[in-house]
Amino acid sequence: MPPPAVGLPDELRRRLGVPDAVMIGLGSMIGAGIFASLAPAARAAGSGLLLGLALAAVVAYCNATSSARLAALYPASGGTYVYGRERLGPFWGYMAGWAFVVGKTASCAAMALTVGSYVWPGHAHAIAVAAVVALTAVNYAGLQKSVLLTRGIMAVVLAVLAAVATASLTSDGVDTARLGIGADATVAGVLQAAGLLFFAFAGYARIATLGEEARDPARTIPRAIPIALGITLVVYALVAVSVLLVLGPGGLASATAPLTDAARAAGADWLVPVVRVGAAVAALGSLLSLILGVSRTTLAMARDHHLPHAMAAVHPRFKVPHRAELLVGAVVAVAAATTDVRGAIGFSSFGVLAYYAIANASAWTLTPAEGRPARIIPVTGVAGCLVLAFALPPSSVLTGAAVLLIGAATYGIRRVSTHHQQGC
Repeated sequence: MPPPAVGLPDELRRRLGVPDAVMIGLGSMIGAGIFASLAPAARAAGSGLLLGLALAAVVAYCNATSSARLAALYPASGGTYVYGRERLGPFWGYMAGWAFVVGKTASCAAMALTVGSYVWPGHAHAIAVAAVVALTAVNYAGLQKSVLLTRGIMAVVLAVLAAVATASLTSDGVDTARLGIGADATVAGVLQAAGLLFFAFAGYARIATLGEEARDPARTIPRAIPIALGITLVVYALVAVSVLLVLGPGGLASATAPLTDAARAAGADWLVPVVRVGAAVAALGSLLSLILGVSRTTLAMARDHHLPHAMAAVHPRFKVPHRAELLVGAVVAVAAATTDVRGAIGFSSFGVLAYYAIANASAWTLTPAEGRPARIIPVTGVAGCLVLAFALPPSSVLTGAAVLLIGAATYGIRRVSTHHQQGC
C-alpha cells in the first residue's frame, strides 16, 4: 500500500535529525525501567539474569528494526495502531492499539510504584497514588514534558547509574563468582526474566512514532533506533553486572530498591539518597510521559469509535483530551493502589509484547521495494514476543490474555452492531 499523503496543513513540523531522534529514544528507554525490573527478573532467573537481559535485547532489536522499517514507510503518528491497520487489516490495528493502551497503563502503575519504593518504601502504594494524582493534574492543565526536561531527566538518571556502577565495581565487596551461572538458572526462569526485562527496553517505540517530525524519516528512523537501542543495552549490562557483583543473584532478587541496596553493599551509604532521588526523578518523568501517551492513544481510538466516543472530547481551554486523561489517571491510581511492581511489570510486558508481535507481523508483509527487513528479523520478532509473553508469571499471562480477549470481543460486538444498523 502507498504511504499516507504528505504536505497536509495539519502535519507536524519536520525538524528532528538522527542525533535528536537518538536522544529522544534514549530518554524513553533509559529511565525508571532499570530501577524497577532487575529485582523481579533476578527472582525469576537467579544466576541466569544476564542471559535474560541478552535475550530481551535480541527480541527488542527485532521489534525495533521492524518498527523502523514500517515507520519509514508510514511517517505518521500512531505506531503499530497504524501499521497493523494498513498492512493486516482494521482488526489487527485495533488490537495493537488496545494492547498498547492496556500495557502502557500497567507501565504507569509500575512507574508510580517505583517512585513509592524508592521515596518511602514502607508506604509505596500511598506515594504511588499521590504521584498519579499529581501528574494527572499536571497533564490536565496542558503542561507537557518538553524535550529539554527529557534531556535533564536523562542526565540525572545516567549520572546516578554511573555512580552506582562505579561505586559497585570499585568496592571491596566485589565477587566475580557471583556472575557465574548455576543450577538455579532454568530455561523457564531465563525466559520469564527476559519478558520482565523487556519492560526496560520498550521506549524505542517513541522514535518510531516520530515519523511526522523527522527530517527524511526513511533515513533518520532506521538509523536512530538501533543506535539508541545499542547504547541502552551497554548501559543496562554495565548496571546489571555491577549490581550482581556486590549483591549476587539472591541479594538482588530480595531487594525492594535494588540500586540503593547495591550502594549500601558497596559501602557507599552517601549514595543512597542520591539514588533515591534519581530513581524518583526517572520514574516521575516516565510516568508523566506515559500518562500523556496513553491518553493520546485513547483519544485516537475514541475518535475512531474503537473506545467510547465520549473519550474523544478536548478541553476548550486547556486543549487536552481531558476525559481520556482523567480515565487513564483513575485506572492507573487503582492499579497502583492494588498491585505490586512485579505484577504491574508482568502485565505491562504482556500487552507491549502483543503490540510488537503485530508490528513484526506487519513488517513481514513489506515488499523489498518498501524496505522489508531480512525475513529472519520479523520471524524472530513474532516468535520471541509470543514466547516471552507466555513465559511471564502465570497471573500476568492470564490477566493479559483475558484483557486482550475482552478487547477482541468488544471489537466484534461493535462490528456486528454497526453492520446490523447499516442493514436496517
